Amino acid sequence: MPLTLPPLNSLRAFEAAARTGSFTAAAEEIGVSAAAISQHVKKLEDYLGKTVFTRQNNRVTLTDAGHSFFESAASGLQIISDTTEEHLLQRSRARLVISAIESVTEKWLTRRIAEYCHAHPDFRFDLRVEPDPVDFARHNIDLRLAYDGTHYPELELVNLPQDVLVPVCSPDYLARHPEIGTHGMAAVPDADLLHTSWGPSFGTQPSWQKWHSHANLPQPVLTKGFLVHSSAVLLDLAREGLGVALGQRLMIHDDVEAGKLVRISDLTIPLGRSYCLAYPRVKQQKRHLLPLIEWLRGRAVS
Repeated sequence: MPLTLPPLNSLRAFEAAARTGSFTAAAEEIGVSAAAISQHVKKLEDYLGKTVFTRQNNRVTLTDAGHSFFESAASGLQIISDTTEEHLLQRSRARLVISAIESVTEKWLTRRIAEYCHAHPDFRFDLRVEPDPVDFARHNIDLRLAYDGTHYPELELVNLPQDVLVPVCSPDYLARHPEIGTHGMAAVPDADLLHTSWGPSFGTQPSWQKWHSHANLPQPVLTKGFLVHSSAVLLDLAREGLGVALGQRLMIHDDVEAGKLVRISDLTIPLGRSYCLAYPRVKQQKRHLLPLIEWLRGRAVS
């Protein structure tokens, strides 16, 4: 039986416009004009006998009929794209495009991905380290490890356990300050505190001020300590014995297990928002995507 197919150029234009929410964005992605995208979509609507978009200024919104058609069409196009890519590049192994934020990649993600690779020798990936937000469509991203899923409301989100921060230092620093063993954080001078600069895009900023308030200790003098603009570098400096850091439980886990960092107190403060794994629903059939998500979620520190 011959296949019943709409004009393929119209189908491609429809999928791009539905995913990006704009004829202009779809045109930039495909490399044609916005007028051409509009014409292709009109041909598809004529073919189906349905209106697939509601036009609102420069934005387009899927109608009920459009939603119904998009889910199957996008999935089918993704399968065709994956199959074509595999044959063109002669790939016999799965390759996921993974995007992640810097510090958590360095301190947590790389080891977990390596473990997954050892368990699945056929797995291959393209790992990109970059800040939020990222453009999934433009860069063909399959999976994103992000902080704050509100950047990606249109994607499927899998939250990792809520992270907390706890005071840590190196065994060497603790040996040089035996009074901490008796008096705890009250014995740590303000000059030895390592502070994190979270940057202007973070609305919730866990800090030594918040931790000291939670511990009923006097507020530290911020200017006496160190200020570091990277969570990963902050923990590296603590590991080198420079002072005491507020370490995220997810990121200190391996160093604590290896004895490179020591928790000074069991008192914690919440990170503010959860890390999450974000992915487009239309890509959920891509090989290794969902198994990798389950692997990472299972290895997040709870």
